[in-house]
Amino acid sequence: MRSNVLRTTCGGLRCLSRRPIAHNAYQSYSCRSFISTPSCREERKWSTPLAKQLTEAISTTGPIPLASYMRMCLTSDTGGYYTGALEEGRDQFGRKGDFVTSPEISQIFGELVGIWFVAEWMSQGRPKEGVQLIEVGPGRGTLMDDMLRTMRNFKDMASSIETVYLVEASKELRTMQKNLLCGEDAVMTESETGWHSTSKYAGIPVVWTDSIGAVPRGDSKTPFIVAHEFFDALPIHAFQVVEAPPRATQQPRTTATTTNSSSRTSATEGSSPANTLQWREMVVSPTPPGTTHADLGTPRALQHEDVAVPEFQLTLGPSSTRHAEYLPESSARYRALKGTPGALIEVCPDAWLYASDFASRIGSSSSASGAALILDYGPADAVPANSLRGVRRHRRVGPFAAPGQVDLSADVDFGAVAEAATRASADVECHGPVDQAFFLEAMGIRQRAEMLARSLGADDGKKRELERSWKRLVDRGPDGMGKVYKALAILPFNGGQRRPVGFGGDVSA
Repeated sequence: MRSNVLRTTCGGLRCLSRRPIAHNAYQSYSCRSFISTPSCREERKWSTPLAKQLTEAISTTGPIPLASYMRMCLTSDTGGYYTGALEEGRDQFGRKGDFVTSPEISQIFGELVGIWFVAEWMSQGRPKEGVQLIEVGPGRGTLMDDMLRTMRNFKDMASSIETVYLVEASKELRTMQKNLLCGEDAVMTESETGWHSTSKYAGIPVVWTDSIGAVPRGDSKTPFIVAHEFFDALPIHAFQVVEAPPRATQQPRTTATTTNSSSRTSATEGSSPANTLQWREMVVSPTPPGTTHADLGTPRALQHEDVAVPEFQLTLGPSSTRHAEYLPESSARYRALKGTPGALIEVCPDAWLYASDFASRIGSSSSASGAALILDYGPADAVPANSLRGVRRHRRVGPFAAPGQVDLSADVDFGAVAEAATRASADVECHGPVDQAFFLEAMGIRQRAEMLARSLGADDGKKRELERSWKRLVDRGPDGMGKVYKALAILPFNGGQRRPVGFGGDVSA
Protein backbone atom coordinates (compact mmCIF):
# COMPACT_ATOMS: atom_id res chain seq x y z
CA MET A 1 0.00 0.00 0.00
CA ARG A 2 1.37 3.39 -0.90
CA SER A 3 2.25 5.66 2.02
CA ASN A 4 0.44 8.89 2.84
CA VAL A 5 3.47 10.94 1.85
CA LEU A 6 3.55 9.46 -1.65
CA ARG A 7 -0.18 10.04 -2.04
CA THR A 8 0.32 13.63 -0.88
CA THR A 9 3.26 14.13 -3.22
CA CYS A 10 1.57 12.75 -6.30
CA GLY A 11 -1.78 14.37 -5.53
CA GLY A 12 -0.34 17.80 -4.93
CA LEU A 13 2.09 17.69 -7.83
CA ARG A 14 -0.16 16.14 -10.47
CA CYS A 15 -1.11 19.49 -11.97
CA LEU A 16 2.36 21.02 -11.77
CA SER A 17 4.19 21.65 -15.01
CA ARG A 18 7.81 20.94 -15.78
CA ARG A 19 10.36 23.76 -15.68
CA PRO A 20 13.67 23.71 -17.64
CA ILE A 21 16.45 21.59 -16.19
CA ALA A 22 20.04 22.81 -15.88
CA HIS A 23 22.49 21.21 -18.32
CA ASN A 24 26.07 20.15 -17.70
CA ALA A 25 25.77 20.99 -14.02
CA TYR A 26 28.85 20.24 -12.00
CA GLN A 27 29.65 20.41 -8.30
CA SER A 28 33.09 19.76 -6.86
CA TYR A 29 33.91 18.38 -3.44
CA SER A 30 37.38 18.31 -1.99
CA CYS A 31 39.59 18.62 1.01
CA ARG A 32 42.86 20.48 1.24
CA SER A 33 45.87 20.38 3.49
CA PHE A 34 46.88 23.18 5.81
CA ILE A 35 50.00 25.06 4.70
CA SER A 36 52.48 26.67 7.07
CA THR A 37 55.03 29.14 5.69
CA PRO A 38 56.31 32.50 6.91
CA SER A 39 54.25 35.64 6.38
CA CYS A 40 55.47 38.71 4.52
CA ARG A 41 54.38 42.34 4.42
CA GLU A 42 56.27 43.40 1.30
CA GLU A 43 54.38 45.68 -1.10
CA ARG A 44 53.31 44.00 -4.29
CA LYS A 45 50.59 43.88 -6.89
CA TRP A 46 47.49 42.01 -5.74
CA SER A 47 44.95 40.09 -7.79
CA THR A 48 41.87 41.84 -6.38
CA PRO A 49 41.11 45.01 -4.38
CA LEU A 50 40.07 42.76 -1.48
CA ALA A 51 43.48 41.04 -1.50
CA LYS A 52 45.13 44.42 -0.99
CA GLN A 53 42.72 45.35 1.79
CA LEU A 54 43.31 42.05 3.57
CA THR A 55 47.06 42.53 3.37
CA GLU A 56 46.82 46.01 4.82
CA ALA A 57 44.67 44.74 7.68
CA ILE A 58 47.06 41.89 8.43
CA SER A 59 50.03 44.28 8.37
CA THR A 60 48.31 46.18 11.18
CA THR A 61 46.82 43.40 13.29
CA GLY A 62 48.97 40.42 12.42
CA PRO A 63 47.62 37.13 11.00
CA ILE A 64 43.84 36.88 11.18
CA PRO A 65 41.53 33.95 12.05
CA LEU A 66 40.30 31.85 9.14
CA ALA A 67 36.74 32.94 9.98
CA SER A 68 37.69 36.59 9.46
CA TYR A 69 39.26 35.75 6.10
CA MET A 70 36.16 33.84 4.95
CA ARG A 71 33.79 36.57 6.08
CA MET A 72 35.76 39.23 4.21
CA CYS A 73 35.99 37.12 1.05
CA LEU A 74 32.28 36.35 0.95
CA THR A 75 30.58 39.53 2.21
CA SER A 76 33.08 42.41 2.28
CA ASP A 77 31.93 45.77 0.94
CA THR A 78 35.23 45.85 -0.97
CA GLY A 79 34.44 43.21 -3.56
CA GLY A 80 33.05 40.33 -1.51
CA TYR A 81 31.99 37.24 -3.46
CA TYR A 82 28.28 37.73 -2.69
CA THR A 83 28.46 41.52 -2.53
CA GLY A 84 29.64 42.63 -5.93
CA ALA A 85 33.04 41.17 -6.79
CA LEU A 86 31.92 39.24 -9.88
CA GLU A 87 32.11 40.88 -13.26
CA GLU A 88 28.94 42.28 -14.82
CA GLY A 89 26.71 39.74 -16.53
CA ARG A 90 27.89 36.78 -14.43
CA ASP A 91 26.42 35.44 -11.21
CA GLN A 92 27.53 32.73 -8.82
CA PHE A 93 25.01 30.10 -9.89
CA GLY A 94 24.33 27.97 -12.95
CA ARG A 95 26.37 27.01 -16.00
CA LYS A 96 27.76 30.53 -16.45
CA GLY A 97 28.59 30.85 -12.77
CA ASP A 98 30.79 28.90 -10.38
CA PHE A 99 28.54 26.11 -9.09
CA VAL A 100 25.12 24.53 -9.47
CA THR A 101 22.82 23.70 -6.57
CA SER A 102 20.17 20.99 -6.28
CA PRO A 103 17.19 23.28 -7.11
CA GLU A 104 18.98 24.30 -10.33
CA ILE A 105 19.56 20.66 -11.28
CA SER A 106 15.93 19.57 -11.05
CA GLN A 107 12.64 21.25 -10.17
CA ILE A 108 11.70 18.08 -8.28
CA PHE A 109 14.05 19.01 -5.46
CA GLY A 110 12.19 22.23 -4.58
CA GLU A 111 8.83 20.59 -5.11
CA LEU A 112 9.61 17.87 -2.57
CA VAL A 113 10.96 20.38 -0.05
CA GLY A 114 7.65 22.21 -0.45
CA ILE A 115 5.77 18.96 0.11
CA TRP A 116 7.81 18.34 3.27
CA PHE A 117 6.57 21.61 4.77
CA VAL A 118 3.01 20.85 3.67
CA ALA A 119 3.29 17.52 5.51
CA GLU A 120 4.57 19.28 8.64
CA TRP A 121 1.75 21.80 8.41
CA MET A 122 -0.74 18.90 8.28
CA SER A 123 0.94 17.05 11.16
CA GLN A 124 0.85 20.16 13.35
CA GLY A 125 -2.92 20.62 13.14
CA ARG A 126 -3.23 22.63 9.91
CA PRO A 127 -2.95 26.14 11.41
CA LYS A 128 -5.19 28.55 9.53
CA GLU A 129 -3.00 31.64 9.90
CA GLY A 130 0.30 32.96 11.14
CA VAL A 131 2.55 30.71 9.03
CA GLN A 132 5.92 32.25 8.22
CA LEU A 133 7.89 30.76 5.33
CA ILE A 134 11.55 31.69 5.97
CA GLU A 135 14.58 30.93 3.82
CA VAL A 136 18.14 31.85 4.76
CA GLY A 137 20.59 32.20 1.88
CA PRO A 138 18.00 31.93 -0.94
CA GLY A 139 20.47 32.17 -3.85
CA ARG A 140 18.62 32.99 -7.06
CA GLY A 141 15.27 32.23 -5.42
CA THR A 142 14.81 29.00 -7.37
CA LEU A 143 14.10 26.83 -4.32
CA MET A 144 11.49 29.20 -2.89
CA ASP A 145 9.90 29.60 -6.32
CA ASP A 146 9.44 25.84 -6.67
CA MET A 147 8.16 25.58 -3.09
CA LEU A 148 5.53 28.30 -3.58
CA ARG A 149 4.50 26.88 -6.95
CA THR A 150 3.93 23.56 -5.21
CA MET A 151 2.18 24.92 -2.11
CA ARG A 152 -0.43 26.82 -4.12
CA ASN A 153 -1.96 23.42 -4.96
CA PHE A 154 -2.71 22.99 -1.25
CA LYS A 155 -5.19 25.84 -0.91
CA ASP A 156 -5.58 25.77 2.88
CA MET A 157 -1.81 25.67 3.39
CA ALA A 158 -1.23 28.51 0.91
CA SER A 159 -3.88 30.71 2.56
CA SER A 160 -2.26 30.19 5.98
CA ILE A 161 1.05 31.74 4.86
CA GLU A 162 1.24 35.21 6.37
CA THR A 163 4.57 36.27 4.84
CA VAL A 164 7.56 34.86 2.99
CA TYR A 165 10.84 36.07 4.56
CA LEU A 166 14.11 35.86 2.66
CA VAL A 167 17.29 36.51 4.64
CA GLU A 168 19.70 37.93 2.07
CA ALA A 169 22.61 40.36 2.46
CA SER A 170 23.36 40.84 -1.25
CA LYS A 171 21.56 43.65 -3.07
CA GLU A 172 22.19 41.95 -6.42
CA LEU A 173 20.71 38.65 -5.25
CA ARG A 174 17.70 40.38 -3.67
CA THR A 175 16.91 41.89 -7.05
CA MET A 176 17.32 38.53 -8.77
CA GLN A 177 15.02 36.87 -6.22
CA LYS A 178 12.41 39.60 -6.57
CA ASN A 179 12.36 39.23 -10.35
CA LEU A 180 11.78 35.48 -10.10
CA LEU A 181 9.29 35.39 -7.21
CA CYS A 182 7.36 38.59 -7.92
CA GLY A 183 8.08 39.51 -11.52
CA GLU A 184 10.49 41.95 -13.13
CA ASP A 185 7.85 44.70 -13.15
CA ALA A 186 6.97 44.21 -9.48
CA VAL A 187 7.83 47.13 -7.20
CA MET A 188 10.21 46.62 -4.27
CA THR A 189 9.89 49.15 -1.47
CA GLU A 190 12.18 49.70 1.51
CA SER A 191 11.31 50.19 5.17
CA GLU A 192 13.11 50.09 8.51
CA THR A 193 12.65 46.31 8.67
CA GLY A 194 13.74 45.46 5.12
CA TRP A 195 12.53 45.36 1.51
CA HIS A 196 8.99 44.45 0.45
CA SER A 197 7.20 43.12 -2.62
CA THR A 198 4.34 40.76 -3.49
CA SER A 199 4.66 37.20 -4.74
CA LYS A 200 3.15 36.18 -8.06
CA TYR A 201 1.74 33.18 -6.19
CA ALA A 202 -1.57 34.15 -4.53
CA GLY A 203 -0.29 37.63 -3.71
CA ILE A 204 1.65 36.47 -0.65
CA PRO A 205 3.80 39.30 0.80
CA VAL A 206 7.57 38.82 0.42
CA VAL A 207 9.97 40.56 2.80
CA TRP A 208 13.76 40.63 2.52
CA THR A 209 15.93 41.20 5.58
CA ASP A 210 19.70 41.20 5.90
CA SER A 211 19.65 39.24 9.18
CA ILE A 212 17.54 36.49 10.73
CA GLY A 213 17.05 38.70 13.79
CA ALA A 214 14.89 41.10 11.76
CA VAL A 215 12.26 38.40 11.12
CA PRO A 216 9.40 38.94 13.63
CA ARG A 217 8.73 36.45 16.42
CA GLY A 218 5.53 35.73 18.32
CA ASP A 219 3.52 33.03 20.05
CA SER A 220 0.96 33.23 17.25
CA LYS A 221 3.59 32.54 14.57
CA THR A 222 4.36 29.16 13.00
CA PRO A 223 7.84 29.46 11.45
CA PHE A 224 8.74 27.06 8.65
CA ILE A 225 12.44 27.59 7.96
CA VAL A 226 14.58 26.19 5.14
CA ALA A 227 18.36 26.46 4.86
CA HIS A 228 19.78 24.89 1.71
CA GLU A 229 23.55 25.17 1.16
CA PHE A 230 23.63 28.00 3.67
CA PHE A 231 25.55 26.61 6.64
CA ASP A 232 28.47 25.51 4.43
CA ALA A 233 29.19 29.17 3.58
CA LEU A 234 29.35 30.34 7.21
CA PRO A 235 32.86 31.27 8.40
CA ILE A 236 34.79 28.63 10.33
CA HIS A 237 37.67 28.69 12.81
CA ALA A 238 40.32 25.97 12.49
CA PHE A 239 42.31 24.57 15.43
CA GLN A 240 45.10 22.06 15.92
CA VAL A 241 46.29 20.23 19.04
CA VAL A 242 49.97 20.95 19.71
CA GLU A 243 52.55 20.07 22.32
CA ALA A 244 52.84 23.23 24.41
CA PRO A 245 56.00 23.90 26.43
CA PRO A 246 55.36 23.23 30.13
CA ARG A 247 55.14 26.18 32.44
CA ALA A 248 58.01 26.85 34.84
CA THR A 249 57.70 24.68 37.93
CA GLN A 250 57.64 26.51 41.24
CA GLN A 251 60.01 25.35 43.98
CA PRO A 252 58.31 23.71 46.99
CA ARG A 253 57.53 26.15 49.75
CA THR A 254 58.51 25.15 53.32
CA THR A 255 56.60 26.12 56.42
CA ALA A 256 57.89 25.59 59.96
CA THR A 257 55.45 24.46 62.65
CA THR A 258 56.07 23.43 66.27
CA THR A 259 54.48 20.37 67.81
CA ASN A 260 55.53 19.06 71.22
CA SER A 261 58.69 21.23 71.19
CA SER A 262 59.77 19.77 67.79
CA SER A 263 59.68 21.39 64.38
CA ARG A 264 58.63 19.87 61.04
CA THR A 265 58.56 21.06 57.47
CA SER A 266 55.56 20.72 55.09
CA ALA A 267 56.00 21.08 51.33
CA THR A 268 53.39 22.59 49.00
CA GLU A 269 53.27 20.90 45.63
CA GLY A 270 54.46 22.86 42.61
CA SER A 271 52.12 24.15 39.91
CA SER A 272 53.46 22.15 36.96
CA PRO A 273 50.54 21.28 34.65
CA ALA A 274 49.75 17.62 34.14
CA ASN A 275 48.89 18.04 30.44
CA THR A 276 51.03 19.97 27.96
CA LEU A 277 48.62 19.59 25.02
CA GLN A 278 46.72 22.71 23.97
CA TRP A 279 44.66 24.04 21.09
CA ARG A 280 46.25 26.50 18.68
CA GLU A 281 44.33 28.47 16.08
CA MET A 282 45.19 28.30 12.39
CA VAL A 283 45.51 31.88 11.10
CA VAL A 284 45.78 33.49 7.66
CA SER A 285 48.76 35.53 6.45
CA PRO A 286 50.07 36.63 3.03
CA THR A 287 52.43 34.38 1.11
CA PRO A 288 55.90 35.82 0.42
CA PRO A 289 56.39 37.55 -2.96
CA GLY A 290 57.47 35.13 -5.66
CA THR A 291 55.88 32.13 -3.97
CA THR A 292 55.14 29.28 -6.37
CA HIS A 293 52.74 26.35 -6.34
CA ALA A 294 55.76 24.14 -5.64
CA ASP A 295 56.62 26.20 -2.55
CA LEU A 296 53.08 25.79 -1.24
CA GLY A 297 52.69 22.17 -2.25
CA THR A 298 49.52 23.02 -4.16
CA PRO A 299 47.91 19.85 -5.57
CA ARG A 300 48.09 19.74 -9.35
CA ALA A 301 44.29 19.54 -9.53
CA LEU A 302 44.08 23.03 -7.99
CA GLN A 303 46.55 24.65 -10.38
CA HIS A 304 45.01 26.57 -13.29
CA GLU A 305 46.58 28.97 -15.78
CA ASP A 306 43.86 31.59 -15.26
CA VAL A 307 44.07 31.47 -11.46
CA ALA A 308 47.05 33.04 -9.70
CA VAL A 309 49.22 31.32 -7.13
CA PRO A 310 47.47 31.61 -3.74
CA GLU A 311 48.26 34.97 -2.18
CA PHE A 312 47.43 33.88 1.36
CA GLN A 313 48.14 30.83 3.49
CA LEU A 314 47.20 29.14 6.75
CA THR A 315 49.82 29.17 9.47
CA LEU A 316 49.78 27.83 13.00
CA GLY A 317 49.32 30.56 15.57
CA PRO A 318 52.49 31.03 17.66
CA SER A 319 50.52 31.20 20.93
CA SER A 320 47.07 30.57 22.28
CA THR A 321 44.30 32.98 21.27
CA ARG A 322 40.99 33.78 22.94
CA HIS A 323 39.25 31.72 20.27
CA ALA A 324 41.54 28.76 20.96
CA GLU A 325 40.89 28.97 24.69
CA TYR A 326 37.11 28.98 24.33
CA LEU A 327 35.72 27.50 21.12
CA PRO A 328 37.33 24.01 21.22
CA GLU A 329 36.29 23.71 24.88
CA SER A 330 32.63 24.53 24.17
CA SER A 331 31.57 20.97 23.34
CA ALA A 332 32.42 17.53 24.66
CA ARG A 333 32.83 16.41 21.03
CA TYR A 334 35.78 18.78 20.63
CA ARG A 335 37.24 18.19 24.09
CA ALA A 336 37.42 14.47 23.38
CA LEU A 337 40.01 15.19 20.65
CA LYS A 338 42.30 17.32 22.78
CA GLY A 339 44.32 14.30 23.88
CA THR A 340 45.34 13.54 20.29
CA PRO A 341 48.47 15.47 19.23
CA GLY A 342 48.02 16.95 15.76
CA ALA A 343 44.22 16.63 15.82
CA LEU A 344 42.47 19.21 13.59
CA ILE A 345 38.94 20.52 13.98
CA GLU A 346 36.77 23.19 12.38
CA VAL A 347 34.32 25.14 14.53
CA CYS A 348 31.57 27.42 13.20
CA PRO A 349 30.14 29.79 15.84
CA ASP A 350 27.73 31.31 13.31
CA ALA A 351 26.19 27.86 12.76
CA TRP A 352 25.50 27.67 16.50
CA LEU A 353 23.83 31.09 16.40
CA TYR A 354 21.55 30.22 13.48
CA ALA A 355 20.63 26.79 14.86
CA SER A 356 19.87 28.39 18.23
CA ASP A 357 17.71 31.03 16.53
CA PHE A 358 15.75 28.41 14.60
CA ALA A 359 15.17 26.33 17.74
CA SER A 360 14.14 29.27 19.90
CA ARG A 361 11.57 30.33 17.30
CA ILE A 362 10.09 26.85 17.01
CA GLY A 363 10.12 26.16 20.76
CA SER A 364 9.40 29.66 22.07
CA SER A 365 5.64 29.54 22.62
CA SER A 366 3.60 27.62 25.16
CA SER A 367 2.60 25.29 22.32
CA ALA A 368 5.73 24.88 20.20
CA SER A 369 5.13 24.92 16.45
CA GLY A 370 6.95 25.18 13.16
CA ALA A 371 9.91 23.31 11.67
CA ALA A 372 13.35 23.87 10.19
CA LEU A 373 14.84 21.80 7.37
CA ILE A 374 18.60 22.03 6.80
CA LEU A 375 20.06 20.53 3.61
CA ASP A 376 23.81 20.74 3.16
CA TYR A 377 26.97 18.68 2.87
CA GLY A 378 29.20 17.33 5.60
CA PRO A 379 29.81 14.23 7.73
CA ALA A 380 26.88 12.73 9.61
CA ASP A 381 28.56 12.68 13.03
CA ALA A 382 32.30 13.41 12.78
CA VAL A 383 33.82 16.81 13.51
CA PRO A 384 34.92 18.37 10.18
CA ALA A 385 38.62 18.99 9.53
CA ASN A 386 40.58 20.16 6.47
CA SER A 387 37.35 20.74 4.55
CA LEU A 388 37.75 24.34 3.33
CA ARG A 389 37.33 24.42 -0.44
CA GLY A 390 37.42 26.99 -3.21
CA VAL A 391 35.37 26.73 -6.42
CA ARG A 392 35.47 28.95 -9.48
CA ARG A 393 33.81 28.28 -12.85
CA HIS A 394 32.92 24.74 -11.77
CA ARG A 395 36.53 23.86 -10.91
CA ARG A 396 38.30 23.35 -7.65
CA VAL A 397 40.79 26.13 -6.96
CA GLY A 398 42.89 27.10 -3.97
CA PRO A 399 40.72 28.79 -1.31
CA PHE A 400 43.42 31.44 -0.74
CA ALA A 401 43.65 32.64 -4.36
CA ALA A 402 41.83 35.68 -5.83
CA PRO A 403 39.93 36.72 -2.67
CA GLY A 404 36.37 37.76 -3.48
CA GLN A 405 36.25 35.95 -6.82
CA VAL A 406 36.28 32.39 -5.49
CA ASP A 407 33.40 30.68 -3.70
CA LEU A 408 34.48 29.42 -0.28
CA SER A 409 32.72 26.73 1.72
CA ALA A 410 33.39 24.07 4.33
CA ASP A 411 31.71 20.91 5.58
CA VAL A 412 28.79 21.42 7.96
CA ASP A 413 29.14 19.99 11.47
CA PHE A 414 25.65 18.52 11.77
CA GLY A 415 26.40 17.26 15.27
CA ALA A 416 27.16 20.81 16.39
CA VAL A 417 23.99 22.14 14.73
CA ALA A 418 21.83 19.58 16.54
CA GLU A 419 23.62 20.23 19.83
CA ALA A 420 23.12 24.00 19.52
CA ALA A 421 19.41 23.58 18.72
CA THR A 422 18.63 21.33 21.67
CA ARG A 423 20.68 23.53 24.02
CA ALA A 424 18.75 26.61 22.90
CA SER A 425 15.32 25.15 23.61
CA ALA A 426 14.14 22.14 25.61
CA ASP A 427 10.98 22.22 23.49
CA VAL A 428 12.56 21.02 20.24
CA GLU A 429 14.07 17.80 18.98
CA CYS A 430 16.29 17.00 15.99
CA HIS A 431 15.91 14.24 13.41
CA GLY A 432 18.79 13.14 11.21
CA PRO A 433 21.02 13.86 9.57
CA VAL A 434 20.07 11.37 6.89
CA ASP A 435 21.59 11.08 3.42
CA GLN A 436 19.90 13.23 0.80
CA ALA A 437 19.18 10.11 -1.22
CA PHE A 438 17.23 8.61 1.68
CA PHE A 439 15.30 11.84 2.23
CA LEU A 440 14.35 12.42 -1.42
CA GLU A 441 13.45 8.80 -2.08
CA ALA A 442 11.23 8.75 1.00
CA MET A 443 9.57 11.93 -0.25
CA GLY A 444 8.77 10.28 -3.59
CA ILE A 445 11.34 11.59 -6.06
CA ARG A 446 11.03 8.55 -8.31
CA GLN A 447 7.24 8.79 -8.44
CA ARG A 448 7.37 12.50 -9.23
CA ALA A 449 9.94 11.89 -11.99
CA GLU A 450 7.66 9.28 -13.53
CA MET A 451 4.77 11.79 -13.52
CA LEU A 452 6.91 14.37 -15.31
CA ALA A 453 8.19 11.80 -17.81
CA ARG A 454 4.64 10.90 -18.80
CA SER A 455 3.90 14.58 -19.44
CA LEU A 456 6.81 14.73 -21.92
CA GLY A 457 5.12 12.34 -24.32
CA ALA A 458 7.47 11.02 -27.02
CA ASP A 459 10.35 13.46 -26.37
CA ASP A 460 13.01 10.89 -25.49
CA GLY A 461 15.77 13.49 -25.25
CA LYS A 462 14.01 15.43 -22.51
CA LYS A 463 13.12 12.21 -20.76
CA ARG A 464 16.77 11.18 -20.65
CA GLU A 465 17.74 14.60 -19.30
CA LEU A 466 15.02 14.37 -16.66
CA GLU A 467 16.26 10.95 -15.59
CA ARG A 468 19.89 12.13 -15.39
CA SER A 469 18.98 15.11 -13.28
CA TRP A 470 16.90 13.40 -10.61
CA LYS A 471 19.24 10.41 -10.37
CA ARG A 472 22.14 12.80 -9.84
CA LEU A 473 20.42 14.12 -6.73
CA VAL A 474 20.24 10.63 -5.21
CA ASP A 475 23.60 9.29 -6.45
CA ARG A 476 25.08 7.24 -3.60
CA GLY A 477 28.60 7.03 -5.09
CA PRO A 478 31.56 8.15 -2.93
CA ASP A 479 31.22 11.76 -4.12
CA GLY A 480 27.57 11.54 -5.17
CA MET A 481 25.11 14.18 -4.05
CA GLY A 482 22.83 11.57 -2.54
CA LYS A 483 25.59 10.54 -0.14
CA VAL A 484 27.57 13.75 0.42
CA TYR A 485 24.52 15.91 1.11
CA LYS A 486 22.50 15.42 4.29
CA ALA A 487 19.13 16.51 5.68
CA LEU A 488 18.50 17.54 9.29
CA ALA A 489 15.13 18.57 10.77
CA ILE A 490 14.35 20.62 13.89
CA LEU A 491 10.80 20.05 15.16
CA PRO A 492 8.70 20.74 18.25
CA PHE A 493 9.49 18.21 20.97
CA ASN A 494 7.13 15.24 20.92
CA GLY A 495 9.08 12.64 22.88
CA GLY A 496 9.76 10.55 19.80
CA GLN A 497 6.06 9.89 19.21
CA ARG A 498 6.21 11.17 15.64
CA ARG A 499 9.01 11.02 13.10
CA PRO A 500 8.76 13.48 10.19
CA VAL A 501 8.38 12.42 6.58
CA GLY A 502 11.70 11.91 4.86
CA PHE A 503 13.23 10.74 8.15
CA GLY A 504 11.37 7.46 8.51
CA GLY A 505 7.91 8.87 9.30
CA ASP A 506 4.73 9.50 7.38
CA VAL A 507 2.09 12.23 7.08
CA SER A 508 -0.18 12.67 10.08
CA ALA A 509 -3.22 14.21 8.45
